Amino acid sequence: MEAADLIWHVLSFFAPALGLGLISASGAKLLWRRELAAVAWRTLARDSCLAAVAMLLAGLLLWSGDGRMATYAAMVVACALTLWWRAWWPWRR
Repeated sequence: MEAADLIWHVLSFFAPALGLGLISASGAKLLWRRELAAVAWRTLARDSCLAAVAMLLAGLLLWSGDGRMATYAAMVVACALTLWWRAWWPWRR
Protein backbone atom coordinates (compact mmCIF):
# COMPACT_ATOMS: atom_id res chain seq x y z
CA MET A 1 0.00 0.00 0.00
CA GLU A 2 1.34 3.36 -0.99
CA ALA A 3 1.38 6.37 1.31
CA ALA A 4 -1.44 8.11 -0.54
CA ASP A 5 -3.63 5.01 -0.23
CA LEU A 6 -2.92 4.81 3.49
CA ILE A 7 -3.85 8.46 3.97
CA TRP A 8 -7.13 7.98 2.09
CA HIS A 9 -7.96 4.88 4.12
CA VAL A 10 -7.36 6.67 7.41
CA LEU A 11 -9.33 9.74 6.30
CA SER A 12 -12.21 7.55 5.13
CA PHE A 13 -12.18 5.66 8.41
CA PHE A 14 -12.46 8.81 10.54
CA ALA A 15 -14.80 10.76 8.22
CA PRO A 16 -18.10 9.42 9.65
CA ALA A 17 -17.08 10.24 13.22
CA LEU A 18 -15.88 13.73 12.38
CA GLY A 19 -18.91 14.43 10.21
CA LEU A 20 -21.31 13.26 12.90
CA GLY A 21 -19.55 15.34 15.55
CA LEU A 22 -19.61 18.51 13.48
CA ILE A 23 -23.19 18.09 12.31
CA SER A 24 -24.50 17.25 15.77
CA ALA A 25 -22.73 20.21 17.38
CA SER A 26 -24.07 22.55 14.69
CA GLY A 27 -27.58 21.18 15.06
CA ALA A 28 -27.48 21.52 18.83
CA LYS A 29 -26.32 25.14 18.59
CA LEU A 30 -29.10 25.92 16.10
CA LEU A 31 -31.89 24.16 17.97
CA TRP A 32 -30.98 25.33 21.48
CA ARG A 33 -29.53 28.74 20.71
CA ARG A 34 -30.45 30.42 24.02
CA GLU A 35 -29.60 27.44 26.22
CA LEU A 36 -26.20 26.95 24.58
CA ALA A 37 -25.21 30.59 24.31
CA ALA A 38 -22.57 30.16 27.01
CA VAL A 39 -21.02 27.09 25.39
CA ALA A 40 -18.71 27.63 22.42
CA TRP A 41 -19.43 25.73 19.21
CA ARG A 42 -15.80 24.62 19.04
CA THR A 43 -16.10 23.02 22.45
CA LEU A 44 -19.23 21.13 21.47
CA ALA A 45 -17.74 20.06 18.15
CA ARG A 46 -14.44 18.96 19.67
CA ASP A 47 -16.05 16.89 22.40
CA SER A 48 -18.60 15.35 20.02
CA CYS A 49 -15.91 14.40 17.53
CA LEU A 50 -13.72 12.89 20.23
CA ALA A 51 -16.60 10.82 21.57
CA ALA A 52 -17.50 9.58 18.09
CA VAL A 53 -13.89 8.72 17.28
CA ALA A 54 -13.60 6.83 20.57
CA MET A 55 -16.69 4.76 19.71
CA LEU A 56 -15.38 4.17 16.19
CA LEU A 57 -12.09 2.85 17.57
CA ALA A 58 -13.89 0.76 20.19
CA GLY A 59 -16.06 -0.77 17.47
CA LEU A 60 -12.97 -1.54 15.41
CA LEU A 61 -11.33 -3.28 18.35
CA LEU A 62 -14.46 -5.09 19.48
CA TRP A 63 -15.62 -6.45 16.12
CA SER A 64 -12.25 -6.51 14.28
CA GLY A 65 -13.64 -4.40 11.47
CA ASP A 66 -15.25 -1.11 10.73
CA GLY A 67 -18.60 -0.25 9.21
CA ARG A 68 -20.85 -2.14 11.65
CA MET A 69 -24.24 -0.64 12.38
CA ALA A 70 -23.73 -1.18 16.11
CA THR A 71 -20.62 0.98 15.93
CA TYR A 72 -22.52 3.76 14.19
CA ALA A 73 -25.35 3.52 16.72
CA ALA A 74 -22.79 3.77 19.54
CA MET A 75 -21.31 6.85 17.84
CA VAL A 76 -24.72 8.54 17.78
CA VAL A 77 -25.37 7.72 21.44
CA ALA A 78 -21.89 8.91 22.44
CA CYS A 79 -22.38 12.20 20.58
CA ALA A 80 -25.79 12.75 22.15
CA LEU A 81 -24.52 12.02 25.66
CA THR A 82 -21.49 14.22 25.17
CA LEU A 83 -23.60 17.13 23.95
CA TRP A 84 -25.99 16.68 26.85
CA TRP A 85 -23.11 16.53 29.32
CA ARG A 86 -21.40 19.65 27.96
CA ALA A 87 -24.60 21.64 27.59
CA TRP A 88 -26.99 20.66 30.39
CA TRP A 89 -24.99 19.06 33.15
CA PRO A 90 -26.13 20.57 36.47
CA TRP A 91 -22.71 21.99 37.43
CA ARG A 92 -22.75 24.21 34.35
CA ARG A 93 -25.48 26.46 35.73
